[in-house]
Amino acid sequence: MTKLKIKSGDTVQIIAGDHKGSEGKVLKVLIDKNRAIVEGVNMVKKHTKPSAQSPQGGIVEKEASIHISNLSLLTSKGETTRVGYKMDGDNKVRFSKKSNEVI
Repeated sequence: MTKLKIKSGDTVQIIAGDHKGSEGKVLKVLIDKNRAIVEGVNMVKKHTKPSAQSPQGGIVEKEASIHISNLSLLTSKGETTRVGYKMDGDNKVRFSKKSNEVI
């Protein structure tokens, strides 16, 4: 299993696929499938049966997952970058490979 460099809470940009160019915050990372759910991107419609939570049932829009390889981390300046790891004293920290700043 590989180490994923995108974490939940990161702001990412979609770099490939139908939603290329879209930006959003990562809500959840599915480690075993190498996928992430990004807020407001890749919305799908799901048909639901009536239940106690939604007595009417109907069609619900929700975010579907996107493969990690189609995501690129955005820095504080708004530019995309790759992520690396380095030791900062005794701590292992993530850093931007483009600007060499700690994330």
